Amino acid sequence: MAHPDLTLFDPKLIAPASLDALRKLSPRQQYRSPVMFVVYIGAIVTTLLWLDALSGGRFVDGGAPAGFTFAIAVWLWFTVLFANFAESLAEGRSKAQAASLRALKQTVMAKKLSTPVYGTTWLPCPAADLRKGMFVLVDAGDIIPADAEVVQGVASVDESAITGESAPVIRESGGDFSAVTGGTRVLSDWLVLRIAVNPGEAFIDRMIAMVEGAARRKTPNEIALTILLVALTIVFLVVTATLLPFSLYAAQAAGAAGLASSPVTIAVLVALLVCLIPTTIGGLLSAIGVAGMSRMMQSNVIATSGRAVEAAGDVDVLLLDKTGTITLGNRQAAAFLPAPGVTERELAESAQLASLADETPEGRSIVVLAKQKFNLRAREMAELKAAFVPFTAQTRMSGVDLLERPLRKGAADTMRKYVLGLGGVYPQAVSAAVDEVARRGSTPLVVVDGARVMGVVELKDIVKGGIRERFAELRRMGIETVMITGDNHLTAAAIAAEAGVDDFLAEATPEDKLALIRKYQAEGRLVAMTGDGTNDAPALAQADVAVAMNTGTQAAKEAGNMVDLDSNPTKLLEIVEIGKQMLMTRGSLTTFSIANDIAKYFAIIPAAFVATYPQLKALDVMNLASPASAILSAVIFNALIIVVLIPLALRGVRYRAIGAAALLRRNLLIYGLGGIVLPFIGIKLIDMLLAALHLA
Repeated sequence: MAHPDLTLFDPKLIAPASLDALRKLSPRQQYRSPVMFVVYIGAIVTTLLWLDALSGGRFVDGGAPAGFTFAIAVWLWFTVLFANFAESLAEGRSKAQAASLRALKQTVMAKKLSTPVYGTTWLPCPAADLRKGMFVLVDAGDIIPADAEVVQGVASVDESAITGESAPVIRESGGDFSAVTGGTRVLSDWLVLRIAVNPGEAFIDRMIAMVEGAARRKTPNEIALTILLVALTIVFLVVTATLLPFSLYAAQAAGAAGLASSPVTIAVLVALLVCLIPTTIGGLLSAIGVAGMSRMMQSNVIATSGRAVEAAGDVDVLLLDKTGTITLGNRQAAAFLPAPGVTERELAESAQLASLADETPEGRSIVVLAKQKFNLRAREMAELKAAFVPFTAQTRMSGVDLLERPLRKGAADTMRKYVLGLGGVYPQAVSAAVDEVARRGSTPLVVVDGARVMGVVELKDIVKGGIRERFAELRRMGIETVMITGDNHLTAAAIAAEAGVDDFLAEATPEDKLALIRKYQAEGRLVAMTGDGTNDAPALAQADVAVAMNTGTQAAKEAGNMVDLDSNPTKLLEIVEIGKQMLMTRGSLTTFSIANDIAKYFAIIPAAFVATYPQLKALDVMNLASPASAILSAVIFNALIIVVLIPLALRGVRYRAIGAAALLRRNLLIYGLGGIVLPFIGIKLIDMLLAALHLA
């Protein structure tokens, strides 16, 4: 799918996000974030205090000067607006993606059938009137009206509007490639479809709802962090509430003793509260979550729940299919192993002749290897007057008949029975070669010429380049990788060793996959897997992170909580990295926010209470110009730091494949230390500017 090419602060995003930030000032929007709701209430209170001060302090006696209160109120409103802007900017990128998706929805007239039989009479029907279970016909050039399953026919389909991939795909009834998506176009032939969804429930509808954030709910980790932030806010709220009467009592006692003292004003206490609660992470928390889902979307992955994105970051077991994920998926001829009395060239020539009409990747690779090793020219079937013998499930072999010379190739057991049935001899050396090839993780293919065994062709599963290094990265992160394959145990063990996975499941059935997932989950671990077939649906439904291929069946897509539009099984590794990056970003900014609050505590407390307790002037380590300047500087810094951190929240911290302990040390060193140091520098610079401009 083509994504809008928008930079982080693109003018197309800034203006709508700014207007949306103003709309989010509604109390119904603000209460969703408890921390920012406190700031919101603080802004209202200080605004009322300023209006009261303008009228001579009729309601609140002894308040702060009107100009000071006005400045506090303005910057508190800016703090709320900046937090709203961060969330709106993240949502704006998702809305731009949603707009491109919405453009895919077209008003289509479907050809409705009463029975799922090609050639019967059809009636025109608007796509919006189609319901789950109805049957429709689509011919070449037609737009598929809704998500559906192919029940009859074979056709090529252009899915570029969804996947961004220009090459058409084949869709046919039965098997794992029977699902079609509404909005795609049939290029050739025809299909009879069974509608799989009701209006508003289509895949594109779910995509639009998710990327717009309409269906996004807080994830468990977000809820836990929100509870922590609320607890910290309540603590500071209680402390601040008790400071006002205590300050009044202290000022009265000092006055009775003949000492100059004045109580802390309400405006100062509100400023103190806002600066000490974790506003930085409170203002950016929602934006981090929205941005995480947006990054998934940019990778052509649709998460059907925000929880799935977060769970991807917590995954510690990955179940990966061998074919197409760990290996290239097409076995390639790697070696010719001749039988006793047969030369390698003779075996290569027989194997090449037996494979001339074989259009499978394995068959073509045999022809190519024979040409590369012995310069054997690939000949035409017509030139040889040969009859091709195709592979069937009954014979389990294929080959060619050249006059009185039948050449065959197939699995070892099949070819043994074939040779013995013709009265030939099956050499022990060939059996040994077959076993050795299997131990290496390759597939042995035996070639015979009549009743004479010519030897073995080694077909090797090619492990993808760089996959071993990626698995090593995952291991450093504490993630266990498990390869799932239908191969026998020997072959699976060899490929697992070459790829560098931690474990493998050989001769896997759907029941085996489901049992393995449940076993890991019973140990308290989070499991991720990919799948595309109906037989994968039970395991996908059980997995914590289940990535269904877009080319797969409707059952697989409904069972998963993510859909990969590119149908690339290795995307699971990228999904885990995006989830980890989101959690790392949240952790880093939380560390920074808490450290930031600690630093502001030491900066603002002495200044706030120096009027009541003059001896606190000794703790003013930054030597700020005045108490008013110190408090206003802290409030301004508190607002501006949200703006400074917006790019980091939306882009995410740089991903590194490191363990939890190393990540904690890094966060404490960079974001913890930075959160302590930066407020001292920032507040001092703002204080100097305010003093130079005589604003405080």
